[in-house]
Amino acid sequence: MNLKYINQVKANISIYSNKKSSNILDGSYKSVYRGKSMNFENLREYVINDDVKDIDWKASARSANLLVKQFNAEKKHNILIVMDTGIKMDGDTNISDSKKDVALYSAGTIGYLAIKNGDYVGMLYNQQDRITYKPFRYNLYNLEQYLTDFDKYATVENQEGIEKSLEYAYKYITKKMIIFIITDLQGMETISLKTIKKLSAIHDVLLINISDAYFFGEKGFDLDNKSYIPSFITEDAELYTLEKEIKKEVFTNSENKLRKNKVSVTTVNSVDEIPQKIIELLERHKYANTH
Repeated sequence: MNLKYINQVKANISIYSNKKSSNILDGSYKSVYRGKSMNFENLREYVINDDVKDIDWKASARSANLLVKQFNAEKKHNILIVMDTGIKMDGDTNISDSKKDVALYSAGTIGYLAIKNGDYVGMLYNQQDRITYKPFRYNLYNLEQYLTDFDKYATVENQEGIEKSLEYAYKYITKKMIIFIITDLQGMETISLKTIKKLSAIHDVLLINISDAYFFGEKGFDLDNKSYIPSFITEDAELYTLEKEIKKEVFTNSENKLRKNKVSVTTVNSVDEIPQKIIELLERHKYANTH
């Protein structure tokens, strides 16, 4: 099988790693599981290059020595990537990258790192009101097939959003998982509090928000009606300002809802920035679960 998507993911990671002089992305992935997926083992004395965020300050005060926490990772993890779908994925991000491409290569990057780490990867998405579940596998050929299949159906119009896929995850998949949700602002807003509470009570949950192009302020295209929006509407400065304010409010409210339930969030605007944004997400999740 020609690993078209995997090779693109590897190239993007390689470019990023070369710029940073080290493969920091791999290290960030391996260190993310400091929460429910790792077990506390013991304390040891601090040594140079230990992360200061791992210091146990209370234990250090009692012993008069600087002590850091050590954890035992589980041998394997089940990584479930839940993808949003629908005609909206045919749109662009706020810097004109394809939303579908950003979703596809975000999933590919997560899956690639997981498999390199010896973990299992599964995928879940809504395909015209029917849930497609790709079982947990641990090789790149399976991942390539999952990405290929998603590419075929990502922009097919459907009536149900990300909520239906997440309901399927907590009702029918019994394994303990680390769940990566890949969606957009609309998807973030529609995830119910009930669903996210059920998922985060059992699993580690992280979310990638793919940005949307602005409706106003530039040439706009109506995906539903397949037509460009008249310029006298899109170039209205007051409407552009109002749209930005509304989107900011929706994002803040949605992010607060998720973070209160220990779901870490990052926003991705382009394929090129995926490695950096995933590092930020993994680090945010790691330290959210140690305090």
